[in-house]
Amino acid sequence: MHPSTGGPPRVAARLAAAQAKAGHGVTIVSYDGGDGNVATAEMSATIPYSDQVRSIYVPVGGRLESIFAWEAKRVLSGLVAEADVVHLHGVWYSILLAAAEEARRRGRPYFVQPNGMLDPWALEQRALKKRIGLMLAFRKMLNRSAGLVLGNEEERRLIAELNLKAPSVVVPLNGMFPEEVSVLPGAEAIGKRFPQLRGRRFILFLGRFHYKKGVDHLAEAFALFAKGNSEVDLVMVGVDDGAEGDFRERIARHGLTERVHMLGPLHGKAKWEAFSAASCFALPSHQEGFSIAITEALACGVPVVITKNCHFGEVAEAGAGCVVELDDEAIAGAFGKILNDEDVRRSMSAAARELVATRFSCHTMGRMVLDAYERALSGVAR
Repeated sequence: MHPSTGGPPRVAARLAAAQAKAGHGVTIVSYDGGDGNVATAEMSATIPYSDQVRSIYVPVGGRLESIFAWEAKRVLSGLVAEADVVHLHGVWYSILLAAAEEARRRGRPYFVQPNGMLDPWALEQRALKKRIGLMLAFRKMLNRSAGLVLGNEEERRLIAELNLKAPSVVVPLNGMFPEEVSVLPGAEAIGKRFPQLRGRRFILFLGRFHYKKGVDHLAEAFALFAKGNSEVDLVMVGVDDGAEGDFRERIARHGLTERVHMLGPLHGKAKWEAFSAASCFALPSHQEGFSIAITEALACGVPVVITKNCHFGEVAEAGAGCVVELDDEAIAGAFGKILNDEDVRRSMSAAARELVATRFSCHTMGRMVLDAYERALSGVAR
């Protein structure tokens, strides 16, 4: 069972699907996102084997529910009783505390997947609230878990200073099913959906418009790059999470409104059309645990420009893109390296596909996490 904090993120959905494909009964529990559930359903529909996963939505219930998780506790009680293992996605949410407490009460092992929420940068955001939260409840939740599921060795290094007692297992959580990209739309498909992109080369951003994602730096870097590259546009895909207004102002100030295309959120076939047509993918984040969007771009053969804060060093090792500091000129220079040399772009494209195919398979991810469950269950009656 996989309690999470909202509509199940792509990493939770893919992990659950991989476990279901391996023959296990899997349930994802999350708070009811209202209209967001429609987007979640569209996203999940493109993930192989997701139809084998049961999803249960807990009514949100207002401010008191977010603090005390009364409704979540009611729903979780019966579900945890049915489960062998509970897998928590995230850290700072009452529904996860409720699931952990119910698992302990029922004698079920539970795992916590922090998803980057314990990284130093993340802990600095609302730092006082998180310090208090750790002291009162969340450190206990983490320490009593059967294990922490971490996306890479860098995440393990970054959380070491917290001195948590639970063991950890490193799993390539930003995985893809090979089936997802076995047949991709042609590069011309996006132009049929969005005529303004017909015949245009473009850099693609896909994610939330949030300060964490570095969209302010992306605006400034594209402005630097655009001065000598009039044939390349920027396509922005995602929902506003507080930073879209500032991004639009920056683009307007540089006179680039006509070359920056705001498409809103794209799911299912439309998302893959955008990846298939992109010349480059950009994610200049302040912090990432393990971005699925990066892996999706790589799987489509799209070279990426990401920051070191994305903790995806395999990109540089494989020659599948550029990993740079969070610096406007460095990001702009990476755009030029990829987009102004077709031989370089083609080589990076091939390396990107190879990297995902050999090192980031959901089938491998699912097996590794199931192995961790089995070790935890070895001394527990089922």
